[in-house]
Amino acid sequence: MSETRSPAPVERPVVLTIAGSDSGGGAGIQADLKTIEATGGFGVSALTAVTAQNTTGVESSHVLPVAELRAQIEA
Repeated sequence: MSETRSPAPVERPVVLTIAGSDSGGGAGIQADLKTIEATGGFGVSALTAVTAQNTTGVESSHVLPVAELRAQIEA
C-alpha cells in the first residue's frame, strides 16, 4: 500500500509597498496590494501620501511626515 503525502505548505512572501493612497483604487497602495495578492504575495503597506482622486484627476493630496512613514515601516 502506497502512502500519499500532501505537499508541504508554501508560505506566501510578505511584500512591503511604500506609496501614496489612491481613493479611486486604480493606482497607489490600493493597486499595489491587489497586484501583490494576485501574484501570491501577502501585501503590507506604508503610506506616503493621501489623495482625493478619481479617474479624471487628483482633487487634493496630503504628504505624510517622514516620521509617520518611518513609524509605519518599523511597526
